[in-house]
Formats: sequence, structure tokens, C-alpha cells
Amino acid sequence: MKIVVGISGASGAALGSEVLRQLGVAGVETHLVVTPGGERTIAHELGPDGLAGVRRLATFVHDIGDLGASIASGSFGTDAMAVVPCSMRTLSALAHGFGDNLLTRAGDVMLKERRRLVVLPREAPLTEAHLNSMLALTRMGAMVAPPVPPFYAKPETIDDMIREMAARVLSWLGVDPGEALTRWQGL
Repeated sequence: MKIVVGISGASGAALGSEVLRQLGVAGVETHLVVTPGGERTIAHELGPDGLAGVRRLATFVHDIGDLGASIASGSFGTDAMAVVPCSMRTLSALAHGFGDNLLTRAGDVMLKERRRLVVLPREAPLTEAHLNSMLALTRMGAMVAPPVPPFYAKPETIDDMIREMAARVLSWLGVDPGEALTRWQGL
């Protein structure tokens, strides 16, 4: 299985990192692309060595400006893509077919090929423009899933919440998250 992970400039770099880590544990080939805003956010939230650490988690790392990269074509055969976290700029570009960088082009490939695209938008409150972009993506077949912690899993730490949210992303991508996901057992 081949999955693209895009990290854009919204807060939540730890979530993108954890998705990559869990995909690696699951034996999935990952293709990482990070926007310049994503790089700044990773440095701020994960520290000066954060970007290098995130890149080490990926099987392949692609430059944001490389529109000739493998993941820019449907014939490469990626199975799914997650944009985690997803900035409102990236969300809007995906919703309106504005493939001006490798992340948005790879997302456009997912949509045109009818493959799984999962976006985790990070913004609050939301404007009408944000909501319209989310609706447009949903209508095109993408899954829009703001990273909402599953409190029924009774997380004790931020790391617990991040692990649970990342496990849900794996599940939405069609990858078994194993024990990382707390499944609802009823009341």
C-alpha cells in the first residue's frame, strides 16, 4: 500500500508526525510532502529538529515544488492521501482544483482518480468560505474530519489524544490501526 501524507501550515504538527509513525508501524509505504507553512509550524511545535524527525518517519520525501514527482500522477498508483493538519489555504486549493504545489496536485490526483482523500482541517471558528470548501470537498468524495479527540477513550495525556486521532486517520485511509485505536464498546 502507498499513502501520501501532506502536512500544511495549520497547528497540529504532532498529529501529522504520529500518522506517519503509525503508518510505518503498519508497514505502509509513505510519501511525505510538507508546505513551507508546514515546515514553520513543525519547527515551532516540535522544535528545531522536528522537521528532520518527521522526514525520517516517511519512506519517501518529496519537495513541495516538484510537480514532476511520482505522486503528481494518477498512474503512480497511490492508494490514499491524508492532509494532516490541513490549513484553510490548502483546503481551499483542494476544493477548487488549484494544484499549484505538489501537495495540492497530489490531492487533486486523489479526487480525479476517485481514491481516498482525508483532510483534517485545523481552524476555529470557521467562516462561510471554510465551510463551503469543506462541503465542496465532501461532495467530490473526500472525507473532511476535523481532529476531534474521542473523549470516550478517556485519554490521560495529549499524547493519548494524538495517538487516538491518528489511529482514526489510518482507519479512514483503509489501514488497520491495530491497538492504537480504542473502539467503542457501548455503554
